[in-house]
Amino acid sequence: MAQVTLKGNPVPLEGKIPAPGEKAPEFKAIKQDLSEFSLKDYAGKVKILVAVPSLDTSVCALETKVFNEKAAGLNGISTLIISGDLPFAMKRFCSTEGIDSPNLVTGSQYRDFSFSKAYGTHIADGPLKGLSARAVFVVDKDDVVRYVELVPEIGSEPNYVAALAAANAAL
Repeated sequence: MAQVTLKGNPVPLEGKIPAPGEKAPEFKAIKQDLSEFSLKDYAGKVKILVAVPSLDTSVCALETKVFNEKAAGLNGISTLIISGDLPFAMKRFCSTEGIDSPNLVTGSQYRDFSFSKAYGTHIADGPLKGLSARAVFVVDKDDVVRYVELVPEIGSEPNYVAALAAANAAL
């Protein structure tokens, strides 16, 4: 079982983190309009899968803004932000913060935790139990994982440069 830290304290995770070269696990998430989407809905595209605990935290908000800015210029790449927020909260956040790139989709896992459990980011215990740890996965057009970053400290940002380079290399 993998683990990360929250303010230096260990946080156990549930599920197996897919390694580069493995087939990306299927998952379901809910868009702002309450419609469901899955990995297969983005077949034939490179995908940046971004796991965040909640858009209502400063680091998750910043991370989503950075990926929104970068996603605007990424033709052929879909960025999917997956959080524990309700779709209504995601809609409010995106509207307030100007998150509007057509290449970026926010998805909630409030109905089930198929994403965080399938990708090994599901927080199993502690104050954030049930949310996702912070992680970035790049999945190629054939749904093969090409890049994985499990951010060691939940309160830290991911390596944007490495994730974007991996996505561009997968085109």
